[in-house]
Amino acid sequence: MKKRRIADVPPGAENPLAFAVSRRDGSVLDMVAQAIRHKQTLLAFQPVVLSRDPSRIGFYEGLIRITDETGRVIPARDFMNAVEATELGREIDVLALQMGLRALHETPHLRLSINMSARSIGFTKWTRTLQRWLDRDPTIAERLILEITEGSAMTVPELVIDFMDRWQVRGICFALDDFGSGQTALRYFKEFFFDILKIDGQFVSGIATDADNRALVRSMVAIAQHFDMMTVAEFVETKADADVLASLGVDCLQGYLHGAPTTRPGWKTPAEIRAAG
Repeated sequence: MKKRRIADVPPGAENPLAFAVSRRDGSVLDMVAQAIRHKQTLLAFQPVVLSRDPSRIGFYEGLIRITDETGRVIPARDFMNAVEATELGREIDVLALQMGLRALHETPHLRLSINMSARSIGFTKWTRTLQRWLDRDPTIAERLILEITEGSAMTVPELVIDFMDRWQVRGICFALDDFGSGQTALRYFKEFFFDILKIDGQFVSGIATDADNRALVRSMVAIAQHFDMMTVAEFVETKADADVLASLGVDCLQGYLHGAPTTRPGWKTPAEIRAAG
């Protein structure tokens, strides 16, 4: 009788799949920790254009990237899920904020959004970083947009509301990211006062041929307009989708149709790009 092979898992890890996921996440955490330790982080910038005139850029989103030991650039989607609830997630938020605020300080015409987790609201290092840069350059506030995902905001809604109240009076704008992907209680819209609503890409991609998604986006736009929020559609990749989104009243478009994220934005000189690398 052939002996059955048993997965090489430690005592107590009876589920091989769970063990594999844990091992994978552990390697991701190690990679991110190394990148933070060696300052191997950078921002990629993606334009957000006006739907009625795509030649005009409303603002850019600064997207965190890390590089591994081979120099390969790794996007946030490959590591954020593993680190978001950890101390490394808070450190990543701080680094993204530092790089974004520096870009705003160095480029007076720039308007930029930076992602953060609601878990970073009480992280002293993050708050001190923001305060220090605003003290240094008060014009940064009115050009800074902080993006919080729907799922993150709903983990501690009362904390997010208080946080936004304190910083909006300084001129900072807030965007509710990935709207539609989580379970936002609509009653919080009366209290959140987000400035921008970013429609999750699952409702945007292929909208030109999807009547259900058109109905859903039309409803999202109506909600945003009622609460005086600007709308941004994410993951816009075709002109047909862009035209439909504009016809539905979406204010801005973001996606590969109008520009991929780049670590070499047009406002930087070749010397600045070399220095950043």
